[in-house]
Amino acid sequence: MTRIGGRIVRPGAVVEGYVEVDGPTILSVEAAGGAGDDIVVPGFVDLHCHGGGGHTFTTGDVAAARGAAAFHLGHGTTTMLASLVSSPFELMRDATAAYRPLVEAGVIGGVHYEGPYLSGVRCGAQNPEFLRDPSADELTELIKLGEGAVRLVTIAPELPGALEAIALLREHGVAAAVGHTDATYEQTLAGVNAGATVGTHLFNGMRPPHHREPGPVVGLLSSPVVCELIADNIHLHPGMLAFAARTAGPDKAALITDAIDATGMADGTYDLGGQQVVVADRAARLARDGSIAGSTLTMDEALRNTVAAGIGLAEAVAMASTTPARVLGLGDVGALEAGLRADLVVLSPDLQVKRVMRSGRWV
Repeated sequence: MTRIGGRIVRPGAVVEGYVEVDGPTILSVEAAGGAGDDIVVPGFVDLHCHGGGGHTFTTGDVAAARGAAAFHLGHGTTTMLASLVSSPFELMRDATAAYRPLVEAGVIGGVHYEGPYLSGVRCGAQNPEFLRDPSADELTELIKLGEGAVRLVTIAPELPGALEAIALLREHGVAAAVGHTDATYEQTLAGVNAGATVGTHLFNGMRPPHHREPGPVVGLLSSPVVCELIADNIHLHPGMLAFAARTAGPDKAALITDAIDATGMADGTYDLGGQQVVVADRAARLARDGSIAGSTLTMDEALRNTVAAGIGLAEAVAMASTTPARVLGLGDVGALEAGLRADLVVLSPDLQVKRVMRSGRWV
């Protein structure tokens, strides 16, 4: 039996008390005085991550994937998706097969394909060489191969075959996200109506809002979807982060890292999907045109930045844990409640990571 005391962040509230853990499971959460100044939050759930600590998810290499997951676990991310970038189908297939045992072992929570079914106009740091229209045949083969490992696919809804692909994903229990898109407001809503439940890094890789053409940003914020937010103060100004978080609300906003292998590493030159990326002063940009190319963010820093932007602690924690867990249909993580898996992070009063627990074990 393990007893962890402090200010416990539960859905909608912060309560001083103790979390009691028995084996891999939370036994109870009790309110009590004198529990200390630490802040105890549920383990973070990152829907969108390409790597970290010098390791990448984008090549399908199992050792690299283990390294990236371990790096982010040290920053409190107890559940994460391994995000690929736009790639040839062969790489997507090989990576899915390679990562399936990691999903079964709980090292990663699943696979996210960010591409290749994206807009060429809004491809950002995605390699335009690999972009193509959505393929029902490709998706069907990948879903079957993954045996539950495929959890999220980003699609531009204006592309030919996109709405059919989104409906196919929904039928197979895979979340579809609208992203890297030049869609109109109406095309965005058509994607949502077809079954999309996520907006990939809101604002980034999207047609900007205009008062006569609201575009995907307003379409997603006004729809029942969860909007991803990269809270690194580079992708989004803190004022825009706060605006989007308040507009969506904590039940419709998810903090993500969009981190690449350079996260936690020195400035220098890195690779993303066969393209050279230069990292300087935390910002990652494509060498060829200066486009932002992922981030060097961790989930604990995203939480600190969100609170600093003016979002309440309980709401920010919901965005980092509870809401993304719900997107993936994970009923056993994302909150500190009796009966759930004992995934938690102990933070100092200034929200620095002190300890991380996964399945009842300190890591």
